[in-house]
Parts: sequence; C-alpha cells; structure tokens
Amino acid sequence: MPAKSRFLFPRWSNALLPFLIVAGATMPIYAAFIVAYGLSPKTLDLGYQPVQPVPYSHALHVGKLGLDCRYCHNTVERASFAAVPPTQTCMNCHTQIQRDSPKLEKVRSSYESGKSIEWVKVHKLPDYAYFDHSAHVNRGVGCVECHGRVDQMEVVYRFSPLAMGWCLECHRDPDSHLRPVSQITNLAWDQKVEMTPEERAALKSLYHISPSENCSTCHR
Repeated sequence: MPAKSRFLFPRWSNALLPFLIVAGATMPIYAAFIVAYGLSPKTLDLGYQPVQPVPYSHALHVGKLGLDCRYCHNTVERASFAAVPPTQTCMNCHTQIQRDSPKLEKVRSSYESGKSIEWVKVHKLPDYAYFDHSAHVNRGVGCVECHGRVDQMEVVYRFSPLAMGWCLECHRDPDSHLRPVSQITNLAWDQKVEMTPEERAALKSLYHISPSENCSTCHR
C-alpha cells in the first residue's frame, strides 16, 4: 500500500500562489469600489422618473404655455421647501380648460373631495441633509441648475445627483452658476453665454455670496 502523501494539493498548484495573493490583496479594494459606486446617488437616483398619479406635462405647461415655476411652486422664494401645488391651483385653469378630459379625472375627484393628490416626489433629499430653496433662488441660482430643462420634460426626472460632492462643486465655484434674480425661472437663459465672467463675479459680490463648506451648513 503506497504511503499517504503529506501534501493536500498537487505540486502544480504552487504556481497559483502568487495569483491568489494578488487576488486576496485587491479584492477588498475592488469590492469597496463596487459598493461605493453602486450605492452612490449618481448610480441610484440620477434619471429617476416615477410615474405620477396624473400625467402632468411640464413640456406643455412650462415650455409651450410659458407657465412660471413659481405659479405652482409658490414657496421657493420665501421658504426652504418648494411647495407642491394644491388641487385648487390646477383647477384655476381646468374649470375652463379641458374640463372633461379623462386625464384630469383624479384632479376633479380631488377638488370635489378635498383629498390631496398623492404626487410622487422626484427630488427628495435624505432627512440628514438640509437645503433652503429661498437662500439659493434669491441669490441668483436658477431652477435649471438643479432641475435641468424641465420645460422640455414630458415627464420630470432627476436631472442632478444631488449628492454632497455635487453640491460642494457649486459651493466652491459659485460664479459659474449665478444669474440675475430676474432670470431665475427662465430655463432657456444661459448665464455663460449672456454674461461675462466679470459680470458673474459682480453678482457674487452684489448678492453677498460666500458659500460655506462646513459640515454643519447642510447637516444640522
């Protein structure tokens, strides 16, 4: 009976040892990168486009009809939160326009019952992050900077990642994102075309803009 070998693996398996060492050293780094990328806002939230209970077209209302953002989101200039319009705002027009459209059935039902339409929030920040709309729009940061060309969206989607790094990029270079307050809701107005760098720098001084990078600014 041949003697039992004291080696558990054949000798040729020794050639695999360097590859196993390299794989063992790099796999944790690779796994951390994959998890970080997979869970980042740019991966999970960018392009988020939920189905709304009522098929509201921003391309029609804002782009074609020229409805101002503040007509529906009427708190952006005085509050941190951009209010979702009540049903009454919709019915200001739709008591006369498209009164019997089947697309507006839930709007009419909401108006008659007093029960709010359950809109699905597209741009939702986590509870640990604080953002003040009024502090931005009253100092020359236009709606388009965060929300993109909403006037061209049939269905609104998440245009920006709204991640911490993305916010800090703007805080570190506010000049390129500034416009006159009168152009805040003009989504087609491009400050980089309409204004010189010197004019944008002048706005920064005029509006007393000095963005903080301190953690407590957004995490309160």
